[in-house]
Formats: sequence, C-alpha cells, structure tokens
Amino acid sequence: MKDDCIFCKLANGVFETNTIYEDDDFRVILDAGPATKGHALILPKEHCANIYELPDELASKVFVLAKKMASEMTGKLGAEGFNIVQNNGELAGQTVFHFHLHLIPRYKDDGQKIGWKPGKPSDEELKEIAELLK
Repeated sequence: MKDDCIFCKLANGVFETNTIYEDDDFRVILDAGPATKGHALILPKEHCANIYELPDELASKVFVLAKKMASEMTGKLGAEGFNIVQNNGELAGQTVFHFHLHLIPRYKDDGQKIGWKPGKPSDEELKEIAELLK
C-alpha cells in the first residue's frame, strides 16, 4: 500500500466505502461520483499506478472479476448494457494514479456517452501500423 494514494486507502479499508465485493486482491466499491446508477470501481489492494505496472497475475484476475461483477450488476440493477472502462495516463483521462477499472451499468436515456470519433486511415497506413506492431 502506498501511503499517499487515496485508492490504496479505499481498497485496503482505511476509509469507509460502499463496498459491494471484496477478496484477497481486490475491493469493488460504488463510485462516489457515478456516471450511472451502480457505477463501481474495481480497485486492486496492491498499488500499481496503471496497466503498465499491473502484475500479470492481477491483470488476469481483474477481467474475470469484471465479468462476474458485470453479470451480477446487470441482473440486479436491470441494466440494458454495460461499459467497462480503464484509463492510463492523464491524456487518456486518468485522474487517480492507481489502476482501477470502471464498471458502468447502462440504461436507456441515462445521458452518458462513451465513444470516439472514428478515424479514416488509408489501407496503407493500417498495413504500416500492423507491421510495426507485429
């Protein structure tokens, strides 16, 4: 646990939270500033600033937990869809530098929009990028 990290403190029970799930590795809490009803955060108890620092073992567990939570939350809350969002770095929208996964139940007319404007790369650009990333 990192002493100056608010999410470390929330994940490890230093501060009271609206916890909806907990195990040895993670605490899932309701977001204090939710995008929609039931918006929650999966917080690892171990400090890692972002996905790049997340140990492989925790990375493999976090999406298993996200699937479980999304299924339960969708049923219990009557959601019609679900977003799972994770930001890395300030430019990508990360505001707290402790890895966390947003679980956002979606409802008809909930007023939220998560998306992007699609680009229009040429076939050549896509091939160049694909070669670079292989």
